[in-house]
Amino acid sequence: MVSELIFPLHPQHNHAPGIAELANGELIVSWYRGSGERKADDVAVYGARRAVGETTWSEPFLMVDTPGFPDGNTCLMVDSQGRLMLFWPLVLANTWESCVTQLLTSENPIGSGAPKWTRRDSLWLKPDDFSGKALRELDKAISELETPVSESLRKEIESVKERLPDKLYQRLGWQPRCKPTVLKSGRIVLPLYTDTYSFSIMAISDDQGATWRASEPLIGFGNIQPAVLERKDGTLVAYMRENGLSGRVRVCESADQGETWGVVYSSELPNPGSGLDAVRLASGRWIMIHNDTSDGRNRLALSYSDDEGKSWEPGRYLENEPSGSYHYPAIIQTKDGLVHAVYSYFVEGGKSMKHAQFEESWIVSRPLDALNP
Repeated sequence: MVSELIFPLHPQHNHAPGIAELANGELIVSWYRGSGERKADDVAVYGARRAVGETTWSEPFLMVDTPGFPDGNTCLMVDSQGRLMLFWPLVLANTWESCVTQLLTSENPIGSGAPKWTRRDSLWLKPDDFSGKALRELDKAISELETPVSESLRKEIESVKERLPDKLYQRLGWQPRCKPTVLKSGRIVLPLYTDTYSFSIMAISDDQGATWRASEPLIGFGNIQPAVLERKDGTLVAYMRENGLSGRVRVCESADQGETWGVVYSSELPNPGSGLDAVRLASGRWIMIHNDTSDGRNRLALSYSDDEGKSWEPGRYLENEPSGSYHYPAIIQTKDGLVHAVYSYFVEGGKSMKHAQFEESWIVSRPLDALNP
């Protein structure tokens, strides 16, 4: 395993990366940078490249800036035609509830500096009214709580109940975090989530990203930022950040290519309320990259599954430190078989993106333990 910072520690907020392999084998990463997050209007999307055969990254370059508005979480994909797609949320009113997911496409992204973008789209989603189902699920979840509802939680619940039937809240606020999944059928499934209700949805495209429509939401109240993998039998499995009370990675499955989703449940994997990602390797093995703690983001682990997510085994740590935050990872496998991860790297001296590359065998060669940094 080798790793390096993509740029020196930086005083501003640098967060939420994406990574993709271009058609010539070059790597490109994205992230957002600015003086804050949704409340800071100077936040823009940056990128860097690593050429084939090189071990260092280019100087960061501006990928997109929407003047006067914050730009947020990034993810990348390269489609079957070699086109690069960059997804991120445009924050209209300095609140997560006001997000609209954006898409930039580059027909020929190979080169230096920022890709030449040839098209920009907004993903306007109009899901079928889900308020009835969501209200029933919320009432059920509240009834199953083992402790009394606190005053702050009660107010949050009332706010969610008021917003659920509102068409504006149902259609705005969806934003990306993890990369799209291209199914065996060719369908693109882009995982999205909303902090308005603290659950997830999929944007679906059956025409190579030209148009998008909404799936049925994944209603679990506390399941956000999905990473989606496809089993050999076509079942989709979404692994999600915990944003509720369970303290565990949340899971949901779809038997119809992402159109509808089953019950959201909690796995055995701990989650401190932080983003994760997952990838299906060419061998069929599944890899998850996640903070494997119940509190804090100072450990970043790789776990693996040899039974398509039915069980998970501990692998290696990319980070295991007493302090710092190593989080919001993105992970891919390149055509040469190497696995690449990039993640937000926050330490006392500043913030950066960190890249790590390793062979599949390295993940499973020694299990996690306290002395395995």
